[in-house]
Formats: sequence, C-alpha cells, structure tokens
Amino acid sequence: MAEMFIGGKEETFPGLERFPVVNPATGEVVDTVPLATEREVDLAVRTAYEAFPGWWDTPAARRGEILYAALEKVKAHAEELARTLTLEQGKPIREARLEIRRFLHTIEHYAGLAKNLRGGYVPGLDEGAYGLILKRPLGVVAAIVPWNFPTTLLANKLGPALVTGNTVVAKPAETTPLTTLKIAALFHEAGLPPGVFNVVTGLGPVAGEALVRHPQVRKVAFTGSTGVGKRIMALASEGLKRVTLELGGSDPMIVCDDADLEAAAKAAAVGRFFNCGQACLAVKRLYVFENVYEAFMERFLPRVQRLRLGPGLDEATQMGPLHTERQRRLIEEQLQDALESGGRLVAGGRRPEGEALRRGFFFEPTVVLEPGLDSRVAREEVFGPLLPVWRVRSLEEAVELANRSPYGLGSTVFTRSLERASYALEKLEAGYTWVNSVNRIYDELPFGGVKQSGYGKEHGIEALEYYQETKAGVVRWR
Repeated sequence: MAEMFIGGKEETFPGLERFPVVNPATGEVVDTVPLATEREVDLAVRTAYEAFPGWWDTPAARRGEILYAALEKVKAHAEELARTLTLEQGKPIREARLEIRRFLHTIEHYAGLAKNLRGGYVPGLDEGAYGLILKRPLGVVAAIVPWNFPTTLLANKLGPALVTGNTVVAKPAETTPLTTLKIAALFHEAGLPPGVFNVVTGLGPVAGEALVRHPQVRKVAFTGSTGVGKRIMALASEGLKRVTLELGGSDPMIVCDDADLEAAAKAAAVGRFFNCGQACLAVKRLYVFENVYEAFMERFLPRVQRLRLGPGLDEATQMGPLHTERQRRLIEEQLQDALESGGRLVAGGRRPEGEALRRGFFFEPTVVLEPGLDSRVAREEVFGPLLPVWRVRSLEEAVELANRSPYGLGSTVFTRSLERASYALEKLEAGYTWVNSVNRIYDELPFGGVKQSGYGKEHGIEALEYYQETKAGVVRWR
C-alpha cells in the first residue's frame, strides 16, 4: 500500500480512509492511498515550513546540483515510473515514457538556471546612495496537480519552486498519486533535504482546500478546471497568497487554403487525440477554409481511423482509455448535443466492441462536422477524443469564431503566408500560438492562459518571478 511522503520518508497514518487507484484500461485496483485530512496536511506544511530556512540558505548553485543529482536518480528509474504512470492514468506506455522525459527536461531546465538567479543594482539614487533589488523565495508552495499529466505538470511547479529556494507540498489527483510519490522518494534518495518536497494524497475538497487555506502556505500553483481554479482563487484570497492558475482550454486550430495540408492533418490528429484528448492544451476546435476542406479531410480522417485503441502497456497501442467512466459519459453527452445541433458524425462515436476493451473506459476517436456554433462542443471544454470541424471562408472569420470561446490557452494556424501568420499571432486571444507546428510546449518560452484559462506563467525564465519576492534596498554610503 502506498503512503504519503512527508519529511523525507513515507508516513503511515493508521485509521485513515484509503482510496483505490484504478487502472482505466481494466477497472482493476492498482494500489490504495490514504485520504489526508486537515491534520495530515498541517503536518506536511509544518514540515515544509521548518525545512524552508535551511533550503533558502543553501547556495543556489548547490540547489541546482542537488536537482541534477535527482534527475539522474529519476532517469535510472524512468521505465519503472512510466509503467506506473500508465497503470494509474491509462495512457499508452510510449506516451508515459515521453511524459517522464518531459519531466526530466523541465527539471533540468530549471536546475541549469540556478547560477543565473540575480537581483539588481541601481546607481545614483541620490547623492551618496545607491539602490539594490533583492530576490527572495516565498516560503512554502502548494503544488496542486491534475490527473491528465501528473508528472509533467508537477515539474512545471517543482522546478522553479525548488531552484529559487522554496519548499513544496504537492497534492496529486487522488486517482494518479503513485508516480508522484515515487519521484518524491527518488529526489530525497538523491540528496534533497528532508521536508523540502512533500506529498499528501487525498480529495480536493478536503486535502486540497486544507492546503490552500493553511496560513503557512505562501503560494498556490494549480493546474485543473476553471471551476476549481476559481474556488482556489477565492480561498487563497483569504490569506493574500500568491496564485498561479493554469486552467481549462478550448484551443482552436485554423487551416488556411495555402497550408501544407499533410502537415496540418498530422498536427490536428496528434493535437486532438494525444493522451486520448485529455489535455488542457490540445486542439479542440478545427476551422478549415472551405476551398480546401475536402482535400484536408481526405488526409485527416484516415489518420483518425487508423489509431489503434488498447491497454496502455501494449506497445502497439496508440490511444488508451479515458481516465474515468465519468469522463466518458461527459464526452458522450457532448457528442449527442453536437449531433442534435445539426452535426454529422464521420468517425468514431461509440464505445469499442470486444471483451478486452469493454472492461476499460474506452471511446473511439471521434470527428463531427458542422455542429451548431452554440452547441456544447463549441462553448465548452471537450476533454476527450472528440473533435468538431467547421468550414470558414476567411482567416478573419476563423479568428472571430475562435475568439468566441471564453477560454484562451493555446491556438494553432497553418499557413504559408507571413501576413496571415502575423495576423493570427496578433489577433488570436490565447496565451500560446503555434504557426505550422504541432502544439508542443518549450521550457524556453513562457506559458499561461488568458480569459477563463487562468493567469500567471509557467516555463521560461518568467516562471521564476512567480516564486520570488522582490525587495528594494537603499544603501547610503556618505
């Protein structure tokens, strides 16, 4: 049985209710974890709070060295971690390996920035006086991570938090805690001091809210739904805590009539159906110029129809199950609404047949053409393997439809025109826009949403600012 990780070791709490971690491909229980109450959350936060002064006093270069050592430890266990991730989340093993690799890449990026942390000097403030700009860590950071990319989204918070001298209490989703617990143990085996990185397991309304409310938590970094993000923002406001919110998305992709249609078709298939479509940052609405619509669909639909469904540990699997039965039912409801609004089903739309797939939460990769512009798939976030497609006459029309969404996380445009690309980059209301590219995140660039997709930045050197206080100093020397 897995246990919480507090103070550099597994902590057992007899008598706590336990939660089953279920394999979405089979419905079988993989393991169980304890459901933390306010008491266990308080212990984890106090442990992190007590570890904070020593970690802050550790030279930044040394913090970076410890993170590099942790990377090597995780790298040595990468295959084991990938298998655990597949079992608890459901994604294909090849995608799980990519996620562990992405975790390593992000931590390495921030470890490499350790020697570049600096403040500033302002000469000549007054006669005989100069100014200093000092940077200091915030203290205890609460990192609340969802189930769709448990390790990638943990790294986005853990890397900048630790390298700037903060300590962390992470709360993974109750359905995907196992990989995070193993990573925490590996980090401490590699030399991370006890209490610097702690993990509590439990439900959002109990453990998550206790963590956000705790008076010794100074920063909350959250990835998840917009509704929960608003709740966290309200709770954090009681203590005037720093908050970074990476929330839902309904990312548009626009295919112009001068696009490389083969590349666009590939990008749409990968961008929609990777991780069974369960990503905040994913192609969720597709707008195609009407004069290349048929040619594009001839290239796109065969890619969708060739996707091989199956259990994640099968090396041949290209798309695994949805994470829960609830997610599958929601996709089915959104599809039904799309069809009732006038949409036409051209791929998928069913639970697959066969005993091997019937036990899990599988759903076919699905494409629906021309649903109503007020349908749920146009207005809501679609968190699964369902893609609506619309014809448009111009880039201006496509951008106008794209911006109707309350979300603004990512966006994509395929065109060979610099003028069109520049127009889309300027006008699309999103925190990230790709031109002629699969929607891939780079650690070198800042990432965050606008509108209902949240605020604050992860990735890039900009992320460091969200984990530090800026203090001004004045020195008079004569």
